[in-house]
Amino acid sequence: MPPWKELPASLDQRVRQLVVQLRRLKDHSGLSLAALAAKTHYSRSSWARYLNGKKLPPREAVEQLARVCGADPTRLLVLHELAAAAWPNATEEDGPEEEESAGTTTHRRAVRRTWVLLGAVAVLSAVLATVLLVTRPWQGEGVRPEAVQGSSQTPFVYVPGRAHPCDVKRQEGELRAGYSTTRTMLMDVNSTGWEILEAQCLLKYHGYDPGIPDGAYGERSKGAAKRFQGDHGLVVDGIVGPDTWKELRR
Repeated sequence: MPPWKELPASLDQRVRQLVVQLRRLKDHSGLSLAALAAKTHYSRSSWARYLNGKKLPPREAVEQLARVCGADPTRLLVLHELAAAAWPNATEEDGPEEEESAGTTTHRRAVRRTWVLLGAVAVLSAVLATVLLVTRPWQGEGVRPEAVQGSSQTPFVYVPGRAHPCDVKRQEGELRAGYSTTRTMLMDVNSTGWEILEAQCLLKYHGYDPGIPDGAYGERSKGAAKRFQGDHGLVVDGIVGPDTWKELRR
C-alpha cells in the first residue's frame, strides 16, 4: 500500500486529527480506495479527497467507513463534529444544491454553520472537561491513557507544550511506555496521537531526544528518529514504521 501524502500545513489541527484517524482505520482494514468505493456510497475520487485533507467528508461517509472497517463510529463522529466547526464553509453534501434564491441559500448556510458550531462547542466542552479532570493540569502532570477507562476508546487531545510522563518498562518481552502497543503504525511529521507519544518515549529511553513528549510528531522528533534509524542500520527517512518500531521495542 503506497504511503500517504503529507497533509497540507495549513490544515486546521481538528481536521488533521480526523483525517489521520480515518487513514489509520483504512490502513488497518487493508482496503484500497477502490474497495472503499465499492462498499460505500462514495466514489474512489471522493475518498481520495477526504483522506488527503482536500474536502471535509460527510458525516455519513465517516459512519460508513467505520462500518465497513468493523469499528465503533462514536469516536470518529466526535472528531468529525470538531472538524466541521473548523472547516471553512463546511457542508456535508457531495453534489449540487437545489436551485434557490441567493438570499435563501446564504441564510440557510449561515443557520447550518451556526448549529454545527454550537454542537461542536458543546462536544468540545464535554471533551475538554473530561481531559481536565483526568490530566489535572494544575498539578503539572500529563495524562496516561490507562488513567482513562479504555485507552483505545479515548480520543487523543493535543495540548501544545503539555509534557506527558515517560515510564518505559519491559513487558511481554518488549519495551513499552504504556500509551500504545502498536508495532506497525506509520508516523510522519504533523501526526498526533497516543502512538506518537509512545514513540517519543521509546526514542527518549534509547537516548535520542525527541523534544517534549507531547504526542505531536514534529521536526525534532523526526530528527531523533532519523538518528536512531541511522545507528540501527535502518532506512533513514524519519518515518516510524514496522522496522523502526521493531528496534524501538527491543
